[in-house]
Amino acid sequence: MKIDNALEKHFEELGDDHVSAAEDTPLRKDAFVLSDEEKIERIRGSVNEIMLTLGLDLDDDSLKGTPNRVAKMFVQEIFGGLNPKKRPKSSTFDNKYKYGEMLVEKNITLYSTCEHHLLPIVGKAHVAYISKGTVVGLSKMNRIVDYYAKRPQVQERLNIQIVRELQQVLGTEDVACVIDAKHLCVNSRGIRDIESSTVTAEYGGKFKEEAVRREFLDYINIDTKF
Repeated sequence: MKIDNALEKHFEELGDDHVSAAEDTPLRKDAFVLSDEEKIERIRGSVNEIMLTLGLDLDDDSLKGTPNRVAKMFVQEIFGGLNPKKRPKSSTFDNKYKYGEMLVEKNITLYSTCEHHLLPIVGKAHVAYISKGTVVGLSKMNRIVDYYAKRPQVQERLNIQIVRELQQVLGTEDVACVIDAKHLCVNSRGIRDIESSTVTAEYGGKFKEEAVRREFLDYINIDTKF
């Protein structure tokens, strides 16, 4: 019992410190054996059991549909990025107009889920790249952010996954991503600090150079209003 309590405390502390062991989302080898429908059915039963354990009356009109709603939400929406079939198809185009400067897509709305407490992460992502001959549609940058955000996440890993995906798509190391987000595991529980946010960054290629990185950060700070 003492060992179990010590391990529980250890893992709780690791979760609060946002420790991540790998760049890839940790998935079991059999992660895609079950169909989405089978996953929904299993999760529905588990949520039903959790709610009963909490003492909730699932015969109440407001609650009776909750297990099914939560199960569908988990599989089809907030954790939909776990499904490789939903990975965005990112077509590239020749940079025929020879645009050689930085391209920045800023203020991309980001909704993710903390993998330590399964509470929301809400914020903005700012993504940039310098073309080496190809460009990608602007909306695809948003879709890549959304795809990797829609899974249990650690913010540092999310930065890395977004940058690695765009580097692969564009065939260049010159990609950067900054994320500024609020974690409800900090804002609504634990320390309950509603004002704090977390800023993380991943820089590749030329963005590791101070001048290029500074230019990117200056673009982010432009007050854009329409």
